[in-house]
Amino acid sequence: MQQKHLYEYAIIRVVPVVEREEFINAGVILFCKREKFIRMKYLLPADKVKAMMPEADIDEIQKNLEGFLKIAEGAKEGGPIAGLDPAERFRWLTAVRSATIQTSKTHPGVCDNLETTFNNLFLEMVT
Repeated sequence: MQQKHLYEYAIIRVVPVVEREEFINAGVILFCKREKFIRMKYLLPADKVKAMMPEADIDEIQKNLEGFLKIAEGAKEGGPIAGLDPAERFRWLTAVRSATIQTSKTHPGVCDNLETTFNNLFLEMVT
């Protein structure tokens, strides 16, 4: 019998004009405590961002998304937050913030395969 995995995920959003609270789904972050599994993937839809805010700094948004990715991966380039354990990194990344990069509320799920579930969420919610 294959083991089921309890996981949490959130959608990563680009919010070009924070005051308007309009967003574009740009990525997914998935976490499973038991497996110490954390994955983040993004795709920056620059054309959609520019349509919402023509003066948006795409390079800066890209740098911020890369920062999220480095923290999720635990890369030393991600700074001190990246050195935390996977649960703490996930909680930090999904904390409520008023910034250009935000996440949805976290959602729970159960699956057989974390990688497959992560990829399916990315395809469904971002691409």
